[in-house]
Amino acid sequence: MAHGWAGRSLTLPPLGHLDAYISAVNRLPMLTLEEEQDAARRLRDHNDLEAASRLVMSHLRLVVSISRQYLGYGLPHGDLIQEGNVGLMKAVKRFDPDQGVRLVSYAMHWIKAEIHEYILKNWRMVKMATTKAQRKLFFNLRSMKQGFRAGSVDGDTHREALSDGEIDVVARDLNVKPEEVREMETRMAGGDVVLDPAPAGDGEEAFGPIAYLADTSHEPT
Repeated sequence: MAHGWAGRSLTLPPLGHLDAYISAVNRLPMLTLEEEQDAARRLRDHNDLEAASRLVMSHLRLVVSISRQYLGYGLPHGDLIQEGNVGLMKAVKRFDPDQGVRLVSYAMHWIKAEIHEYILKNWRMVKMATTKAQRKLFFNLRSMKQGFRAGSVDGDTHREALSDGEIDVVARDLNVKPEEVREMETRMAGGDVVLDPAPAGDGEEAFGPIAYLADTSHEPT
């Protein structure tokens, strides 16, 4: 077992200097399966905070990687990472090493859920994403468009607008109407969104952000 973790606490490297933070977390050692299971059992059975620290610190690079997927929303990268770190710590607290799933897979959805919640709290969407299905569309449309471009067989990887066929695929996969896909694409491309936190108590229904993910396996419970 590695000994470089001895004495570490749950204090995370500072986010004030983002490049230095990312460089620091990328240098942190990763855990083997045996080390991960041992640390998780010590945390679960003995509330061992050093073990919790090992689990958190060894997965900070995962948070950085996931946070990059959300840079297109115009929110500070450091804030996205900070929220993702909160999700990671929640995942570590609830992780069961005896379920046959690695922490990296289990934590991924907790990290995304926390980042999604942060985005929803800090974006004021104008006539957009007013239903649960539309919010799922909001969070998945960018990645689905990237997937279409990456898989393009005609070499047209720089085309911005979705084709009619691609719109139909998105609508079917996300259970929304094709016209809703077109409207969402137009609004997101045109910047018809104001960066303004929604006021508290405005009567808007709160949704769990993990519900907007297309892939809901191992989702937080």
